[in-house]
Amino acid sequence: MEKSVVMVVDDESRMRKLVKDFLTKSGYEVLEAGNGAEALDIFYMNSQVDLIILDVMMPVMDGWETVREIRKSSKVPIIMLTARSEERDELQGFSLGVDEYISKPFSPKILVARVGAILRRSGNAGDEKTEIAGIALDKSAHVVSVDGKPVELSYKEFELLAYFMDNAGIALSREKILGSVWNYDYFGDARTIDTHVKKLRSKLGPKGEYIHTIWGLGYKFDPGQEQQS
Repeated sequence: MEKSVVMVVDDESRMRKLVKDFLTKSGYEVLEAGNGAEALDIFYMNSQVDLIILDVMMPVMDGWETVREIRKSSKVPIIMLTARSEERDELQGFSLGVDEYISKPFSPKILVARVGAILRRSGNAGDEKTEIAGIALDKSAHVVSVDGKPVELSYKEFELLAYFMDNAGIALSREKILGSVWNYDYFGDARTIDTHVKKLRSKLGPKGEYIHTIWGLGYKFDPGQEQQS
């Protein structure tokens, strides 16, 4: 099966190398560019680019202008990286057609997880396998393993874990989880999620701590975050 091609665009070579190393280890082919103008040249010469990770602040041509140019001819998924986290920046990005917006500093593992999730949504993922911090999930075979050891999950526990991993690093409300995992026509008590999360955490062992409780909201799957006491 062919590898998905990801282009990393950032004027900081160390940042490009960091992201490239994690993507390569996860089975992606990676192209690099140091600014927006260089990215456009590479993009137009490589029609097989499946996703772009794009920094905002760059010399020659910044991320915003690069997105505008790409969106004139392509709907390729784009993840924007920025050192700023202002709401207006996010709104500008989404208005230009950005698929995801991630603020620096970020967890490379979470970034790779977001790349996989977006490629699956866009139909460009190389396969249905996801692995984050030792938790491996295969949607096609419907199996899960932790550090190489199989874990038996019920159907809903598997779907819940898959949803968490597809949305790694994102705070998810109980209502959103119900709508996505149990479907929007489910009118049951949202506490059923808490019950399933408790069982899922137990079956994942120490890695169950990656599922963080967001008090008053819901949950977030994030291996890079310290568990709140």
